[in-house]
Amino acid sequence: MLVAETIGEIRRNVRQARTEGKTMGLVPTMGALHAGHASLVEVARARCDHVVVSIFVNPTQFGPGEDLEKYPRPLEKDLELCRAHGVAAVFAPTPAEMYPREKLTWVTVEKLTTPLCGRSRPGHFRGVTTVCAKLFNIVGPDVAFFGQKDAQQAVVIRRMVADLNLPLEIVICPTVREPDGLAVSSRNQYLNPQQRRDAAIIYQSLEKCRTLVEAGARDADEIRAQMQATLAQVPALEAEYVEIVDAETLRPVDPLAGKVLVAIAAHLGATRLIDNISLDIR
Repeated sequence: MLVAETIGEIRRNVRQARTEGKTMGLVPTMGALHAGHASLVEVARARCDHVVVSIFVNPTQFGPGEDLEKYPRPLEKDLELCRAHGVAAVFAPTPAEMYPREKLTWVTVEKLTTPLCGRSRPGHFRGVTTVCAKLFNIVGPDVAFFGQKDAQQAVVIRRMVADLNLPLEIVICPTVREPDGLAVSSRNQYLNPQQRRDAAIIYQSLEKCRTLVEAGARDADEIRAQMQATLAQVPALEAEYVEIVDAETLRPVDPLAGKVLVAIAAHLGATRLIDNISLDIR
């Protein structure tokens, strides 16, 4: 497995694979790899001949006061996981390699980046779309793989790729969960044992929504109220938002109909957690 730290190295690796007729898959990550990332790699290997995993803690998607400095960077463990899952190459650049000079050019997707996480994280998605556009241009994948846990990111990236006519397919893979339902996340390691137990209430609230919808409920305000009541069972948890939106436009829907995204962001201590489920209401 190649570990490339420069753009030139990874481009040479990809170019050689292309001359051998191989299809190219990219799994973009910020490292601290876990079972969710491993599932993306497995899907990528099933779809593509040559899989590249990027490991880059992207500073442009962190806002002031967020966890950029303490974000985990266990590179050696990440490389072990990649080797174990048959990754062909890892692209692990430094910030200076990705941003060698003052950034004057940004990729911005409008409207889709303002609701949900965009309300509390202004500038976050501009950093995400810009770094993803750079990675797509550097690696040139046929297919890039993302997780459903970051649902708003997935919607934004898909729209960017469509609007810019970028020559690749975006595949969104299911959220990987712990036995109690908590979505696997690199930030889960910030939780102390009590917070970790409390965090399971987030998925329970999402499942409450699913149960209500399956029983015929369609009033968004009533459903959200019951979801919030579920979250309130854990006093230490602070809900940032509980939203039910159109799965494509991310606009609120009421009454519920069609494909909807049910999304939660919540804080346990200093840790911010997000989760969601998708429902197809016919």
